[in-house]
Amino acid sequence: MTDRDNKDRRSAGQGFIIFAALIIIAAGLKSAQAIVVPMLLAVFIATIAATPMFWFKAKGMSNGLALGSVVLAIFLALGLIGALLTQSTSAFSAKLPFYQERLTTLQSDLLVLLQSWNVPIDLSLLADALPLGSLLTLAGSALRSLGAVLSNGFLIILTVIFILAEAASFYPKLRAVLANPDRDLAHFGRITGTMNRYIAIKTSVSVLTGILVTSFLWILDVDFPVLWGLVALLLNFIPTIGSIIAGIPPVLLALVQLGPAEAGLVVLGFFLVNTIVGNVLEPRYMGQGLGLSALIVFVSLIFWGWLFGPVGMLLSVPLTMSAKIALEASPSTLWLARLLAPANEIRDLTPSDSGFEPESLTQTPDRDPAQ
Repeated sequence: MTDRDNKDRRSAGQGFIIFAALIIIAAGLKSAQAIVVPMLLAVFIATIAATPMFWFKAKGMSNGLALGSVVLAIFLALGLIGALLTQSTSAFSAKLPFYQERLTTLQSDLLVLLQSWNVPIDLSLLADALPLGSLLTLAGSALRSLGAVLSNGFLIILTVIFILAEAASFYPKLRAVLANPDRDLAHFGRITGTMNRYIAIKTSVSVLTGILVTSFLWILDVDFPVLWGLVALLLNFIPTIGSIIAGIPPVLLALVQLGPAEAGLVVLGFFLVNTIVGNVLEPRYMGQGLGLSALIVFVSLIFWGWLFGPVGMLLSVPLTMSAKIALEASPSTLWLARLLAPANEIRDLTPSDSGFEPESLTQTPDRDPAQ
């Protein structure tokens, strides 16, 4: 057996071990979801909150006052969102049997109408094809799950406080332990900068979406307009299908509560809001985009949602963007970053973009890159 065959076998064995290790890590994270999700949310919030905290300190505010101001704002925001979700979800769940009964009546009326037009159809088949009641139940379950995570605000805020209190020492510590701090710290800065920019724009657009949805649902007199506006705000962070998912419960609710005409107006309202905000305003301010292909965005939505639930779906894009930037940091994983990128960015994604010179790819394995 040649040396090349042995090398190929070792490479295949290492690849299998890495793949198996990733599966084990994913299984461990999923089993520890109850503690990992709040911690992940705390790290995410702390990353965003660090920018205004450092801005306050740059303006002459003391460390304690800057930290206290930011933490108070986070506490108020999480408390308000958690309280609205908990209260509105309880009221929605209490009325859920009535909504499901009304949907069953509407399906029966639809069957009678189809039979009057000589269209043979079985009600059970119609119910299986259009499980409207199950969709409302699923919406209620998702809202309760998300509300339960946000209601655990004490653990989240406590973790955020400790992270922000240590934020100023992160870079000196990393500089002390990294082999090439100038190069590697640039990647950390790029991750935090990209995440901050994405979240700032996405939050502004999502707040506008929530306000518009709440307004037109309130005008149409649909039940729980604030709840559905808040859901539209949160689900707007989920790319591709978030806006569609956010529109399903209020459309069904309008159908049950008001009738088909009003449900059609709700569909039109969501279409206009998503067209104006999602296809006009957001691309204008988002600039060159996420740096991820549409397929990767959708796959990451499924993966992170499976791993961490609703919070994973909300954070799917920032998590995948951070992973892509980390993969760009090394020539050995640059090919993975290219697979995650859209087609129009593949040519622009070179090793020099990641802090490496192109000639570093041509160095022999035995040569020290620092030489």
